[in-house]
Amino acid sequence: MSTETSTPDGGSAGGGRTAVVPSKGLHAGILDLGDSVMLGLASTAPVYSLAATLGLIVAVNGNYTPLILVLAFIPVLFIAYAFRELNSALPDCGTTFFWARKAFGPWAAWLGGWGVALAGIVVLANLAQIAGKYLWLLIGDGSLAGNTWLVTATGVLFIAFMTYVNHRGIRLGEHVQRTLTYIQYISLGIFAVAIIVGIAGGAPGGANGSDATIQPFDLEWFNPSGAFADPSAVVHGVLLALFIYWGWDTCLALNEETENPAKTPGRGAVISAFVLVAIYVSVALLVMMYASVGTEGIGLGNEANQDDVFLAMKDVVLGPWGWLIVVAVLASVLSSTQTTILPTARGTLSMGVHGALPARFGKVHERFQTPGFSTQVMGVAAVLYYVAMSFLSEDLLADSISAISLFIAFYYALTGFSCVWFFRSTFRDSARNLWFRGILPFLGAVSLTVAFFISAVQMWDPEYGDTQIFGIGGAFVSGVLLLLLGVVLAIVCRFAPATRGFFTGEHAEAGLVRGE
Repeated sequence: MSTETSTPDGGSAGGGRTAVVPSKGLHAGILDLGDSVMLGLASTAPVYSLAATLGLIVAVNGNYTPLILVLAFIPVLFIAYAFRELNSALPDCGTTFFWARKAFGPWAAWLGGWGVALAGIVVLANLAQIAGKYLWLLIGDGSLAGNTWLVTATGVLFIAFMTYVNHRGIRLGEHVQRTLTYIQYISLGIFAVAIIVGIAGGAPGGANGSDATIQPFDLEWFNPSGAFADPSAVVHGVLLALFIYWGWDTCLALNEETENPAKTPGRGAVISAFVLVAIYVSVALLVMMYASVGTEGIGLGNEANQDDVFLAMKDVVLGPWGWLIVVAVLASVLSSTQTTILPTARGTLSMGVHGALPARFGKVHERFQTPGFSTQVMGVAAVLYYVAMSFLSEDLLADSISAISLFIAFYYALTGFSCVWFFRSTFRDSARNLWFRGILPFLGAVSLTVAFFISAVQMWDPEYGDTQIFGIGGAFVSGVLLLLLGVVLAIVCRFAPATRGFFTGEHAEAGLVRGE
């Protein structure tokens, strides 16, 4: 297997260790900075994320929702810097798995890889369900969206199609992604322009959705002292908002297929993170001004609208063209379905290459230059999980999706701590190193660790979510069980003949010069 060195500062990045990343056979250099940013944005499903989360945040924080979106962005940005710095020294498609291995050893690496895969598989079940529902909302009177069998079958087909697209090659996937992104943002842009026109003309908005006065912009919405009058509400709101930013790290998982893999993916991650916060805050402001945070009609505080504020507003804002926002959410979910498969498959590819999983996971399709087996496994795992949970209990499916916050917080925090530990010997070299490799990643990791435990405590409450198991919230039980499953699988791999070498240090990482 040939090797490619792409670590311009790798010689000093980790205290004298040189990282030469083995070429895995992926299609190198096919993505540029624009592609990287687009994939980072698409992975977060921004239109759907806003539609599904904005009402929940408003219910907790009211007019301070824009400030909450900004506060939630801060730890995400700090972790984005950790991803950028680690990628500059160790550009490997395994990202958290590979970096945790270099910083903390094989056990942390395996569990980090499990966290990435687990978040991807569980969220695919959610995306598939939403995609199936929204497709049938566009057909006829929309009543077919309530048919569980039909929605589930449609969701399975969407996962299968996106798995096929990803298997066939990164360029085909990029073309599909670009089309879905255009549909998503053009539709959202039309929706935003219609709101602006309505606000400027005093069109129907407000609490009752017919003739109430437009809610004017107020700087108080960004006043920390006002928001922190109820600290618990701020914490709750930030936890809700924190994970709508998840997904920008997809561009890091495609680093080996990107031009200048040591720099471009990191830049794409940071740029996409800033673009996301701009989109979220600006759209939230427009929607708040138009609909208000009232509890009636299209008001964002109306409990009937909390699951999807855009769906509640579409006919008032766009009239007969209201279906456009349904198309935008559908395109958003489909694009995220595709881009969610990308990092999970490349994560297990890296685990296979480095011996943490059976060698078959590390195979790249010779013609398509994609992680063939890993991609197929991710698609099959997502389908099995989605179908099983859909027919076992839709409420339990919803609660397991809530538990995604635990998985994301876990592997993001691990990445932040890995950055601090790996680069610890370089902090005195410059103020830049101290801040971007030390202080900011550490603060981001600590914040997400706190978020993990606060979320876990909230999920323990039997009143949290839709299910209870042994008197405990179903979200907590399903989340903890899935994380513990990773520990069990790691122990199995520790003693399995095909993978034990990864844990004992006997596995020869082909082409990897560690200099340790």
